[in-house]
Amino acid sequence: MAVSPEHRDRDEVEFEVLAALADRADEGMSVLELRAAVDADIDTLEPALADLKDADLIDVEREDERVTIYPAAGVVADSEEFDDEPSVLEIIRNRFGF
Repeated sequence: MAVSPEHRDRDEVEFEVLAALADRADEGMSVLELRAAVDADIDTLEPALADLKDADLIDVEREDERVTIYPAAGVVADSEEFDDEPSVLEIIRNRFGF
């Protein structure tokens, strides 16, 4: 899945968080999973998550001791809009040469 165009101009770490969440929109991700997907330390990830939460771009659910983060409504683009464009994961892979 892809991040909607209006949310692509975010800070690099914030965009990577949104891209990772868009790829797992249905099941969400824990902070630990996001940290691995974004490859950022917690001191970098924490302010990015706070900014995304303040901008209402992520939803946080707490169940018992588990915290799951989901992209907010409107963050994930419709797949029909981007059939010809590479996925966010492909863009990141190409950028870093993977």
